[in-house]
Formats: sequence, structure tokens, C-alpha cells
Amino acid sequence: MAEFTTPIVFVVDDDAHLREALGNLFESVGMRVELFGSTSELLARPAKVTAESCLVLDIRLPGVSGLDFQNQLANLGNNIPIIFMTGHGDVPMSVRAMKAGAIDFLTKPFRDQDMLDAVSNALALDRTRRASDGELSALMTRYESLTTREREVIALVTSGLMNKQIAGKLGVSEITVKIHRGHLMEKMGVRTLAELVKAYEALRPVLNK
Repeated sequence: MAEFTTPIVFVVDDDAHLREALGNLFESVGMRVELFGSTSELLARPAKVTAESCLVLDIRLPGVSGLDFQNQLANLGNNIPIIFMTGHGDVPMSVRAMKAGAIDFLTKPFRDQDMLDAVSNALALDRTRRASDGELSALMTRYESLTTREREVIALVTSGLMNKQIAGKLGVSEITVKIHRGHLMEKMGVRTLAELVKAYEALRPVLNK
């Protein structure tokens, strides 16, 4: 199967035996897996990941710790779901990791099924995130097709103003507002005011950056 359709699990642990065991486990259920002995090896991976994916990460690593790497990925804008593997003494660190957005943490030694369940949940979350990101990207493309005047109108329409009020604010006729409103709704791919408001609210965090 092609990379963009096959889920992929990245494993980072300096224990070669554990890496190989996890690689065999994930491959046994049809997942692609890539194994790394350090976080720097993972960062050096050149190919962009287009499939749903997750990261199984040891919390204690030589050099950059799992927690530090989690922060590093966040700063890079990489939202890959992370499952931490921990020793018994690392539970407080794992709680910190969860607060920082990790999906799960498993205390060594863990059952294979517990790891598979955690990875399945992480991949499902990544699939949902990717779908949401794709929808937002398409929505932004439609918004960027609007003229400057249409962007002014959409902001006023979605704030609750009537056509007559918008016309007064913009210094144009009400019929002109109606024309702009019809055009922008067509470009945004919506049919009702409720759909337009929903679309604009989804874009607001991006537009306010």
C-alpha cells in the first residue's frame, strides 16, 4: 500500500531490542513502522508524512529528553499524537507530558494490546485532525477568492447586521449589498446565513492571526 494510505507509527527509543519488538508488533497488524534510536534521527528524516501517523516515544532518552522533544515538536507546529513509554519512576514526568498534549503513557513493561489500543486511538485522532485541517484549508482558499468589498460584507453580515445597515456603513445601496452577498455566498459554497456564519467562525482564528 502507498504511504499516504497506510498508517505509520514512529518509534523512538534507545533500547534496540524494544524498538525491534515494537516494530514487529505494529507490522503484525498491518501498520508501517519506522524505528529511531534518538530524536535527532527522527528529525533528520527527509520525507514529509502524508499518512495518518503517531509517535511512540521513550520519555527518558540520551541528549534531548522525551519531554523536551515534545516541546520542540510543538514549537515546530508538528501536532503528531504522542504516546510516551515510561519507567515506574517517570510517572510524574508523564503527567506533565499529558498536560502538554500527549495522548497516553504506558509504564514499562506494558502489554502488547495496551500499546496497540493506544496507537489505534492516536491514529484515529490524527485522522480526524488531518480531515479538519483539509476542510479548513479548502475554506481558506474559498475565502481568499473574495474581493476586498466581499470580505467587508461577509464580516458585517456574520456580525448580525441587516443589508440596510451594511449599506449605510459601506456607503453603498442596499441592492449593491445584496449583490455582493449573493456572490460571496456562492464563492464560499454556502446556501444559508447559518452556514455562512459557521464557515466564517471556523476561519476567524486564522484571520485574526
